[in-house]
Amino acid sequence: MNKILIKRHKRQVARAKQRVKLSEPDVRTPEQLAAAREASRAVSTVRNAPRANYSRPTVNSAARAEDSTSKEEAGS
Repeated sequence: MNKILIKRHKRQVARAKQRVKLSEPDVRTPEQLAAAREASRAVSTVRNAPRANYSRPTVNSAARAEDSTSKEEAGS
């Protein structure tokens, strides 16, 4: 029984080693790294901006007024 467990463990380890994906080294320059960090900061601040649960995007009231007048004129 013990031999069976040992063999199964060896197979599992061998398969796990085949599945391992080594990461490639980061070859960016320090300037590129700094730019990437800055860009990621800008995106994260937009995502984390506090916003009320009930707030909705603002609606352009001028566009709505134009649409309603053109519909009334077209219907007359």
